[in-house]
Amino acid sequence: MGKIVGIDLGTTYSLVAYMDATTNEPKCIVGPYGSALCPSIVSVDADGTIVTGEAARRRLLTQSERTIYSVKRLMGRAPEDIKDELKIFPFRIEPTSTNVIRVRLGEKVFTPSEISAFILRELKSWAENFFGEPVDRAVITVPAYFNDAQRQATKDAGRIAGLEVLRLVNEPTAAALAYGLHKQKRGKVAVYDFGGGTFDISILKLISTDEGDIYQVLSTNGDTHLGGDDIDNALLVLARAEIQKQFSLDLSAHPETVQELRKALIRAKHDLSSATKASIQVALPAGLIYSREISLREFDELIRPIVARTMEPVRKALADAKLAAKDMDEVVLVGGSTRIPLVRKTVGDYFGRPPHCELNPDEVVALGAAVQADILDSGVKTMLLLDVTPLSLGIETMGGVVAKIIPRNSTIPASAQEMFTTGVENQTAIDLHVLQGERELAKDCRSLARFQLKVPPGPAGLARVEVKFLIDANGILQVAARDLRTGQEHSIEVQPSYGLNDAEVERMLEESIEFAEQDFSERQLIEARNEADTILKATERTLQREDLSQLSREERSNIDESVANLRAAVAGTDYKEVRAQIDKLNEATTHLAELVMNGALQTALQGKRLDEV
Repeated sequence: MGKIVGIDLGTTYSLVAYMDATTNEPKCIVGPYGSALCPSIVSVDADGTIVTGEAARRRLLTQSERTIYSVKRLMGRAPEDIKDELKIFPFRIEPTSTNVIRVRLGEKVFTPSEISAFILRELKSWAENFFGEPVDRAVITVPAYFNDAQRQATKDAGRIAGLEVLRLVNEPTAAALAYGLHKQKRGKVAVYDFGGGTFDISILKLISTDEGDIYQVLSTNGDTHLGGDDIDNALLVLARAEIQKQFSLDLSAHPETVQELRKALIRAKHDLSSATKASIQVALPAGLIYSREISLREFDELIRPIVARTMEPVRKALADAKLAAKDMDEVVLVGGSTRIPLVRKTVGDYFGRPPHCELNPDEVVALGAAVQADILDSGVKTMLLLDVTPLSLGIETMGGVVAKIIPRNSTIPASAQEMFTTGVENQTAIDLHVLQGERELAKDCRSLARFQLKVPPGPAGLARVEVKFLIDANGILQVAARDLRTGQEHSIEVQPSYGLNDAEVERMLEESIEFAEQDFSERQLIEARNEADTILKATERTLQREDLSQLSREERSNIDESVANLRAAVAGTDYKEVRAQIDKLNEATTHLAELVMNGALQTALQGKRLDEV
């Protein structure tokens, strides 16, 4: 079998990590752009080429209608669930989407699972380049409050990417694994996980025994639609309103400008993590400029309601664990949004102690996933992970009421059963409607599946039907129903209402294999184009700024010809030709580079004595 890795499939960034056998510590794998963070962004070029990560992020500004970010917020959700998001996010949902959202990028249509699979495939290639051998197994993290449909959609993405998903691990639990290994601390720990698109709080108990360490999740709570994106959106709403008022300009018809504005606002948000003020300046259509300064105090007031929303799940999680804030021995911060000073202050004030943030909040979840992957791979018994199911599971009964079979915060794997009967004379079948949620009525809970069990006709109340629920270690549900009188049985692995069926997943998987060679060639072309783009821009800047009087007419002609040839190659689809033209331009600009270097040295040495050099 190939290597096994841990993957944090994030809203804003995704990471892949492994357990280093020499140090027995988890480490993140650095990608081709020199960072362990892979932007969770996918773009589709006009020729159908799929671009992922850093290369796709650059296209947000130039090809916004072909590029998607924050796709995690769409996983396992129906079009009805995200109608409010469409007012802010530039998602182009196919009108034909019913249960499964389908997003249009250019001329192509994809499900969120397919788009996430492109990100997973990119991380898989990072790992394979790093190890020099195949990577075919992974532990993938999900928000603790992901429901069954969202978990199933994540597993689908793994399968489409060619990965065997050994386990889905809740993100705060993964963080606790990394933290526990790092700190060697024991006791009750609150893990506050505020990421790009989701918020989770988990209350854990870290116990040491003679046999090893036990990581027991006591309770979990959260909001899968609350994260740093909401802070970005609040800034965006403010800026767009100011632009409308100041310039009478509606940016709805200018998606590229909206992306440029969003980029500037995110940069300001990052600056305010370490400064008391930040500047925002964006070029608008018609030569207009939007410019303003935002102070930390103004920023805090804008985002205070968003940060306050995270505290209600915190209170609920503590109540479910039957603990108070003062009972916590440690508080651990996870997720990029925890770098915001107001977040750290709010959490510290609530728990009465400064939270831990010494581990990189962006990397800690991936590191924990690598720890769990190693446990599963090596069969290590010295660490036991006891996770919980975040939402109650049950069956709809007469009158549309929910009979809860497995309550939320039950330790998984878990199983439970209940007895049901018929409610109508001579009923020949029982309709079983599987639900997830905390509400009392079926209409207020999320529908997971429906199936039917045949029963012999008879008086109402005569049939005895046992319904059994089994949740596996991934938090995914199986349901079985059996008529105790006849022995007739029906069981299903719940295919959520918003999941993909097996045929769709198989088709996507076959396409990923069929186009693997094409994907690799496209990747080489993308990388060559990126390099060419950098070189062309550098050459143009030099030709515009430098004194070129020492260049011969022939040299300048060769450079111009090489630039034109490289541009033509970039417009084509032959990466070898792009590479060849890059080499020719490098050769043509050798003397130019020498002149620039000599000029820089003369400037640096001007007016200095020999003994000062």
